[in-house]
Amino acid sequence: MWWRSGRRAGLWAVSGAAALVVGAAASAGAGGRVIAPEADVAHHGSVTLLDGRLDVSLHSRSHGPASLDGATVRLRFSEPLAGAQKLPGQCLWGGDRVVLCGTGELRAGGAAQQVRLDLRTVGAPDEVIVKIDTMWNGGATDRNPSNNEHQVLAPATGDPYVF
Repeated sequence: MWWRSGRRAGLWAVSGAAALVVGAAASAGAGGRVIAPEADVAHHGSVTLLDGRLDVSLHSRSHGPASLDGATVRLRFSEPLAGAQKLPGQCLWGGDRVVLCGTGELRAGGAAQQVRLDLRTVGAPDEVIVKIDTMWNGGATDRNPSNNEHQVLAPATGDPYVF
C-alpha cells in the first residue's frame, strides 16, 4: 500500500532526525563524559469514543529543569483505525493502530503544546484502549516517566476519559 512505503520513509526520517538531535542535545561534562539534560516530560488529556469516532486531546509539557526542542509521542490503539484519514501536520502513521506526533518545543515550566486527533476506527467497537508514551525526548533524562506513560480505557459512551 502507498501509505506503508511513505510511513516507512517517514519513520526513517524521524529516526535519523532523532539521532542527530540526541547528539546535539548532550553536553560534555568533566572528563569529556556526555551528560544528558534532565527534563520531566508530561502528557495529559482525554479520549472520547462514540460510534467508531475517537477524539483525542493531548497536552504535552516539560516540567524542567531543561527545555526540549521537542518530543515524539506515541499513541497505540487496541482497535485498528480506518485508512485514508488525515492527521495533523505534526503527526504520522506508525501502523494501522499507531500514530506518532511531534510536540514542538517544550519550554521548561512553559505552556503545554496541544495535539488534537479526530480519528475513525474500523467498525464501531464497544471500547478502545489507548496507550500513550514518549517515544523520543531528545535524549533527555526523565526521572518521572509515570506522567508520560498512560493507558486509557475508553468505552463507547461519548464521555471524555481523562489521563
